[in-house]
Amino acid sequence: MAIPTEPIGSIPRSPELLAAMRSGDAAVSAAAQEAAVRDTIARMEESGCPVVTDGEQSKPSFVTYPIAGLPHLAPDGVVIPFNDGHTRQLPRLTAGPFRYAERAERYLRAAQEHASVPVKQAVATPSALSLLYPEGGIDGYPREQFLDDLADEAEADIRGCLDAGAHVVQLDFTEGRLSLKLDPSGALLDDLVALNNRVLERFSEDERARIGVHTCPGGDQDSTHSLDVDYAGLLPGLFRLKAGNFYLQLAGEPDPDKVLATVADHLPDTARVFVGVIDPIDPRVETAEQVRDRVLTAARHVPVDRLGTCDDCGFAPFADDTSTSRDTAFAKIRARVEGTALAARELGV
Repeated sequence: MAIPTEPIGSIPRSPELLAAMRSGDAAVSAAAQEAAVRDTIARMEESGCPVVTDGEQSKPSFVTYPIAGLPHLAPDGVVIPFNDGHTRQLPRLTAGPFRYAERAERYLRAAQEHASVPVKQAVATPSALSLLYPEGGIDGYPREQFLDDLADEAEADIRGCLDAGAHVVQLDFTEGRLSLKLDPSGALLDDLVALNNRVLERFSEDERARIGVHTCPGGDQDSTHSLDVDYAGLLPGLFRLKAGNFYLQLAGEPDPDKVLATVADHLPDTARVFVGVIDPIDPRVETAEQVRDRVLTAARHVPVDRLGTCDDCGFAPFADDTSTSRDTAFAKIRARVEGTALAARELGV
């Protein structure tokens, strides 16, 4: 396909998988997760996807997989408020040193066993995990030492996936847009970008060409946490990140041309932008023609050789497996693939 297209990550789990995971039987749960990964990849490939993910079938969530089961965590960490009133809450670190309990490489290698096309792997950003450290500090474990440890762990997480042959390693930076809601001055965003670059700068230019950053206003239980934040405040900072690919929520934006004009002004010369052409929150399945038209709109602002398409977000990023059905997610993915191909033919590429 002349215009590349990629999924973002999560796919809703089936009721059968959820029941197996609740069973308390580790062997039953592991077998069901493996079967779900195999089915997810098969259905993505049947939809024509040139790049697939494992659908995060066995991850606790896109951000918490590195810390699941870690000691020295309390449940009363940072609260993420969504616009419909519900919240998600991160744990709070109570002692150091900070180490990942799980690395994304394990999920990648498990997916590669079932895939006949390239596999991308999403990882948690250092900036998201930095929110585990409490404002009041930790006795005997200063924040700067925590950030040093976090940077080392995040580098190892990314590098392990690159070395294992990931098509792209995608950093999920949903906290970027939220930071501007929490701190409209942009100082918090600057700090998050600087922390992520502290890790990204450890990679070569060739390696960064296989690293991407995804941003969205959050998506959970058919609500968002920061859709009311103007992209104009985020994109200049986002594009300072030293990555080769940017995955941008766009289908759910009220004024995509305004966003795309800002993208055109700030996209780094060597980077590619994947624009969201599928809205996971919208229960209606997009048609291939709708997707085509969204790609053609983007092509008026971004050179086609630097353009790709994606979904706005994962379909179940916080393990919300019921707001969107599994069948709806795959129908939307098929529309993305077919619509991108229609646009490529119309653009003559």
